[in-house]
Amino acid sequence: MDEELRSLTERLRQESQGAVAYDRLLETGDAEVLADVLTAPGQPLWARELAAFRLGRAGDRRAFESLVLFLNHRDPPRCAAAAHALARLRDPRTARAAAALATNELRVAYALHPVRLLAELDGPESVPALITTLERRLRPHDPYHRVALACVEGLGALGDPRARRVLNEALAHPALAEAAVHALARIPQPR
Repeated sequence: MDEELRSLTERLRQESQGAVAYDRLLETGDAEVLADVLTAPGQPLWARELAAFRLGRAGDRRAFESLVLFLNHRDPPRCAAAAHALARLRDPRTARAAAALATNELRVAYALHPVRLLAELDGPESVPALITTLERRLRPHDPYHRVALACVEGLGALGDPRARRVLNEALAHPALAEAAVHALARIPQPR
């Protein structure tokens, strides 16, 4: 069992308070049973998350909408698990959804995992969304330093020359300067 699955199962086992349904959802190999949990009324949050995570990791696109909702959740472990499953789902809508979440100023407090997912996906939306999000974080007294740092690191990992300008601006921010230097070093120099 990998670390992401182990962490999720431990957390959800506690949330389920030992419910029989928890073990059934964890052990089933039937994708239909898991998909039914996503659409059936009255399902507890832990059951929906477990079903969506398992379907997403299996590449079943029926999990997409639920995983995007969890990616935008206020609980960081739920966001992290959803980002992990979405990265493995390989749904072409994922980068667009992550970009929308990362650039939504009303939800910026929950943007860390969408930002990290954008860097991992390397979709056409990734660099523009990371640049936009980072530009907004460079304003004076912005409290979302972790989101800004994730943007800098993501832009460095993607190595796209379009990020050079905003990364140079990030050099002026002490909390971002070292990461910005490393990110800029990863961007190919113009010839």
